[in-house]
Amino acid sequence: MKVSIIGGGGLVGSSAGFALQCGGVVREIALLDVNEKLAEGQALDMLHGGPSTADQIISSGGYEHIADSDVICITAGLRRKPDESRLDLINRNTDLFMSVLDGVAGGNPRSDAIVFVVSNPVDILTYLAADRLELPLSQVIGLGTQLDTIRFRGLIAQQLGAAPTQVSAMILGEHGDSMVPIWSSATLASLPLDKHPHWTQNTANELFKRTKGSGAEVISKKGGAGFAVGIAIRDVIESIALDQRRLLPVSSVQSGCYGIRDVALSVPTVVGQGGVVDRVEVELWPKEMQGLRNSGQVLRQTLNGVLDRVGRA
Repeated sequence: MKVSIIGGGGLVGSSAGFALQCGGVVREIALLDVNEKLAEGQALDMLHGGPSTADQIISSGGYEHIADSDVICITAGLRRKPDESRLDLINRNTDLFMSVLDGVAGGNPRSDAIVFVVSNPVDILTYLAADRLELPLSQVIGLGTQLDTIRFRGLIAQQLGAAPTQVSAMILGEHGDSMVPIWSSATLASLPLDKHPHWTQNTANELFKRTKGSGAEVISKKGGAGFAVGIAIRDVIESIALDQRRLLPVSSVQSGCYGIRDVALSVPTVVGQGGVVDRVEVELWPKEMQGLRNSGQVLRQTLNGVLDRVGRA
């Protein structure tokens, strides 16, 4: 499998490339960036580490890589400021993203290629990618709340002194302010999280509050997220590459799941070789369902403004 990362010279794109290199699953990683020297440098740095990771082809370049790519991962974008919501990015990032989509389309992607959007605001841009590119909707995926979900699990494990891999919990909806924590199915070692002796409602509230603010916290302390988002990207790409059919909270244009339509957001999604293989309507508490539908309405309002500005394909 060949993965091309647009924005591969930046922090998020290069972190994704490094995570994929360490994972050793994909055969070829191409880093594309408007700053060609930066992308070349990142690729060279990865190449140097190749003998101790996996037998892969590491390269850099431009949109000429698109034609034979299995996954086209778009990470290019302007960084969010510490006091800025992801949705505030829309006016600054839309024009840049539309030019990237033009480059992707001009690169003649394969009919079975997966376009994987990471740039923020990811749900809005995922919808635009699905609207503008001549690909089946199942082949256009956004990172969605996969990053929020692994942040959530990590913070829960830290709070309880538990093994992170034994924590199961999910964030759904918007990758942003209206995200929804799914406490109804949260577990530790398959046991209900709310039965843990050190668990309280106050603990739950504080953990979600910190999860929700994690992006801004990382930006304020180190300038931008890299390691965790790289791992989250690898989670999705490896599920595609290996046809793992993992249930992941990724963003895609909805057509009725939980009664939500014509907006991209995260629901429990089976991810495999074809991209979105299926969606699973797991039972939610009423307040979780209400929150998820509210998230769809919030995104729809923003999306209407964006479509008025850039037009619909």
